[in-house]
Amino acid sequence: MTANGLSTLTGQQRRALLRAKVQKGNLVIAPGIFEMISAKMADRMGFDALYMTGYGTVASYLGLPDAGLASYADMVNRVSQFASITDTPMICDGDTGYGGYLNVMHTVRGYETSGACAIQLEDQEFPKKCGHMLGRRVVSVETMVEKIKIAAETRNDPNFLIIARTDARTTLGLDEAMRRAEAYARAGADLLFIESPESEEEMYRIGQAFDLPLVANMVEGGRTPVLSYDELKAIGYGLAIFPASAFLSAAAAFENVYATLKEKGSTQDACTPLFEFEKFSKLMGFDWVSEFDRKHSENVESLNSKF
Repeated sequence: MTANGLSTLTGQQRRALLRAKVQKGNLVIAPGIFEMISAKMADRMGFDALYMTGYGTVASYLGLPDAGLASYADMVNRVSQFASITDTPMICDGDTGYGGYLNVMHTVRGYETSGACAIQLEDQEFPKKCGHMLGRRVVSVETMVEKIKIAAETRNDPNFLIIARTDARTTLGLDEAMRRAEAYARAGADLLFIESPESEEEMYRIGQAFDLPLVANMVEGGRTPVLSYDELKAIGYGLAIFPASAFLSAAAAFENVYATLKEKGSTQDACTPLFEFEKFSKLMGFDWVSEFDRKHSENVESLNSKF
């Protein structure tokens, strides 16, 4: 990061870094980011990628469920803001592409321009739902295949990755989900994402079936078992996203500290771990603000002394 907290790498540089990392046999771990503090915090940790979670972003930005309520404008705004303050390559949830074929083209173009390094597109009907909820319905294979083709044709940078997600497992079964994933691979997807397998056995079956890098969605409390790094790599996953970990831990801390304050009228005896205020101020950039103020105050004083 630069002294003023803005990104130092171009989108093209970041996309090249991500494509080099996300390969069959090489597992990339991507923590979920959902607002600016989580983005800043995760960016400094040295991960190979960050994952802009749709669930968490909608919750933090709109205070609403991930149920098709956020618009393209809402989400591309978040992509741009996150990318502006991070250097780590960012994978972004693009939901269904926010409409029909023309919308998919517009979404891919907007996400890439805004700094995303990969876009995740899913085959749910609109309005979509979180991938670990029941009642999800999917569009036809042919419709999603066309969306993937359009996405691949639209990108300007060949290193901009297209992640094709199918939500067919929960309602139509694993065989149908795998059939769809194969069709999406032929359509031009760079990574395949079979959402919410329900056992380790299903995950191993998925891992043995495809040559493209696979996405594992590790949601604590979700429908898929949360496995270790070694287990995920052995199965054959190329990317493991942990979309909910940060906002679930943040919500637990919020609840704890607010409950203590309500009960006792003070945080003096709070047991919730607190980030040091000085460190937090530095994370937010107050050190370079002070340096900026000092530099320009000296410039003004120098000019005043000449007159």
